[in-house]
Amino acid sequence: MQRPIPCYSATTLVRATGVGMMALSFAAIGGEGAQEEALEPWQQAEKTEVWEPVPPVVEAPADGVPSDATVLFDGSDLSAWEAEEGGPAPWHHQGEVMTVKRGAGGIRTRQAFCDVQLHLEWRAPVDIEGMDGQDRGNSGVFLQERYEIQVLDSHDNATYPNGQAASVYKQHIPLVNASRPPGEWQSYDILYTAPRFDEAGELESPAYVTVLHNDVLVQHHVEVQGTTEWIGEPDYGEAHGCAPIFLQDHDAAVSYRNIWVRQL
Repeated sequence: MQRPIPCYSATTLVRATGVGMMALSFAAIGGEGAQEEALEPWQQAEKTEVWEPVPPVVEAPADGVPSDATVLFDGSDLSAWEAEEGGPAPWHHQGEVMTVKRGAGGIRTRQAFCDVQLHLEWRAPVDIEGMDGQDRGNSGVFLQERYEIQVLDSHDNATYPNGQAASVYKQHIPLVNASRPPGEWQSYDILYTAPRFDEAGELESPAYVTVLHNDVLVQHHVEVQGTTEWIGEPDYGEAHGCAPIFLQDHDAAVSYRNIWVRQL
């Protein structure tokens, strides 16, 4: 006599199938684990090695300029710069140094930049008799012609901290005061990420800046709140793209040398 064929419900079949699939999955996982254990350590390590892309080679000589940098001033001439209203840069140039020509206005690069690594060296004048606060060695480095890292003689010179040397002017106080006395050369190394705007011209992401003053970290990836303002609050205003680097004439004979930039 033939035994009747059992009839299973759909639910029973799904459960049975699921149990089987789980068993197969655990078996597969167990198999992979066993295979992994069977590999030599160097074979396991190879699985997390990434071989592409290969970074390009950049020569970085000691106390020199990286091979992929754009030299903005090395003492040769002022050809990379122009007056803020256009035309030849009017500042004094002697040897490896250029110095603010007081009253002539600032200078800006002929080339526009967005995200950069910027290196420059500056020196405040030694003639400080009768001057203090913002009157001593005042200048500024403006990224995209809008966002200022303050240049000021802040050695034994009291002023509002969000306006001292290496401040993001009127926005961020430096972590420490790493200033050297007037007449001594000082360095800024600036890492800058430009703001982004969407297609409608609205701010999508703000600018960020990191600053080392004389090799000391003084601004650590701080958010730029908008354009530099002497009076009032910063604001990004209208959308903009890349723009020149600007050095300010603030009626002080501040000198600059060894300026280079890497586009990031």
